[in-house]
Order: sequence, then structure tokens, then C-alpha cells
Amino acid sequence: MKRPDPQEMARMKEELYLGLAKGDIGIRKATRQMRKILGMTQKAYAKRVADISPRILSEFENGTGNPTLATLQKMASPFGLKVTFLPPEAWRLQKPADD
Repeated sequence: MKRPDPQEMARMKEELYLGLAKGDIGIRKATRQMRKILGMTQKAYAKRVADISPRILSEFENGTGNPTLATLQKMASPFGLKVTFLPPEAWRLQKPADD
């Protein structure tokens, strides 16, 4: 998998962070996007970045795995993200529309 150029990486990161902030992106999709931002396969990201088993990452991204919070944090920390509890979407504060 080819690593995007720096400008594309910055755009992809911004898209990731905005999608997470809005609640449009779930944790599985975010994990996949983080990997793609770095241009890495599941195996490479799992071993070199998150220091976890490639099987754990693969199963999580495919919706069949249930990693521990510590493992989720290992996957998220390279992007400065923290695994946290959020209220249900209906209870989240909405950003006011620009006037």
C-alpha cells in the first residue's frame, strides 16, 4: 500500500478528526482510515505501529473482533486519539450553524 504524500495525509487526518468529532465515523472505520493515512497494510500497522497481533486488528476492522480497551488505545494513540465513552448521539451537543 502506497503512503499518501504529505498534503494528502494532512487532508485525510483532517477528514478523520472532523468525522470523529461529528460522530460520523465509528471506531472501526477510524482505525481503517488511520492505517490508510500511513499507507500501511493491516499487518504492518498492527506490528509496527500498534504493537498488536495482526489478527486482532483484522478481526476488529472486519467487525468480528472485540479488543480490550488497552488494545484499542494502542491502535488510536499514534494519532493522538483517546478511547473514551460518549453519550448517545441524541445527547451530544451540536455545533451551532454559522450565521
